[in-house]
Amino acid sequence: EIIPVTGVQTCALPISEAALEALSDMITEAHTRIQQTYEHINPVVGVRRGMRDVGIPADAMTIDCLQTRGRIVLILHDEQPGVLLYQFGTIDEDAGEDFQRMGLAEVSAETLFTWMQDYFSA
Repeated sequence: EIIPVTGVQTCALPISEAALEALSDMITEAHTRIQQTYEHINPVVGVRRGMRDVGIPADAMTIDCLQTRGRIVLILHDEQPGVLLYQFGTIDEDAGEDFQRMGLAEVSAETLFTWMQDYFSA
């Protein structure tokens, strides 16, 4: 279960499907590069739209490494448009409330590749 981030201002605009699609495309590219570069890292990517079903106005993606049990959680929250919330954790623990923030325009496939490379190789 993903815990919602607290202390955010309400915004009437829903998260853009284009933002989720763009993030998915970047993850796909980074995932392909990871698999080509590191045989021992084979991340599993998941899109979790269920947060909306329980009243949380956000979409989440997870990138899991079964070998290291590491997990990167990425959240696009309607109340923070244009911002990617992210957290490094483990598959075995729920995400906490403390997420780092980065402008979505600053995120690239290279960013995601570096995160997977550094976090899942440790």
